[in-house]
Amino acid sequence: MRYQHIVFDIDGTLIDTEYAVLHSLQKTIHTLTGQHTETEQLTFSLGIPGEEALQQLNIPDVSGALKLWIQYLRELSHTTCLFDGIEQVLETLQSAGCHIGIVTSQIRSHFESDFGKRPIRRYFETVVCADDTEKHKPDPEPLLHYMAQTGAPESQVLYIGDSKYDMMCARSAHVDFALAGWGSRGRVDAPCILQAPADIPEKYLPFCFRMYIRYRHHASFSAVSAPSLTSMRIASPPATASVRISFAESVSTCF
Repeated sequence: MRYQHIVFDIDGTLIDTEYAVLHSLQKTIHTLTGQHTETEQLTFSLGIPGEEALQQLNIPDVSGALKLWIQYLRELSHTTCLFDGIEQVLETLQSAGCHIGIVTSQIRSHFESDFGKRPIRRYFETVVCADDTEKHKPDPEPLLHYMAQTGAPESQVLYIGDSKYDMMCARSAHVDFALAGWGSRGRVDAPCILQAPADIPEKYLPFCFRMYIRYRHHASFSAVSAPSLTSMRIASPPATASVRISFAESVSTCF
């Protein structure tokens, strides 16, 4: 595989949080200033740390405003959900032996109270939050911090995000980038745009592994220890075992 590390943003990439983020920010501004701001005017806040968004809005007490924003955001947590197909993609990547990570603009406390409680948290080995670095996206420091933590070279890292800040961060870190088109909703143009989560394994995993996954889905057997593709528990009649083992051995030569 070309990329040993596939790193994701959270909001707008793994989880659809746009409604919650924008409407909670809108409510925060109204509570603090009495002003009504259309959500279309707040889309700049998607993809950057909350403190920076509040500073750009000239909110005087940023710390207090951030606590209020997070409170309102939690009240709208019922409106957030995984994008369709994300969990299946993460399972496939993990089975392929990929290291899966996160680089997010969320602060650690918010990450742990929300994402940290979701079942998909188990797929991610390394997580970089906004308070882990001094500088934030679009600066390259968050991705550089990820690579320092994991020892991953630039050439083996792919970053997937939905905002221009994600793309700029990757570019400055000399890391390849793919735009999560399902979350950016046409707001960002990028050299590589993925239209759906399922495009990730289709584009970045070897053909033979993708065929193996499809074969395993349709056949009645499963791997004993992923990502090993040669040790299998056969759940079909012995007469077909030799055919299945031969297929597994041929797939294993791709890695």
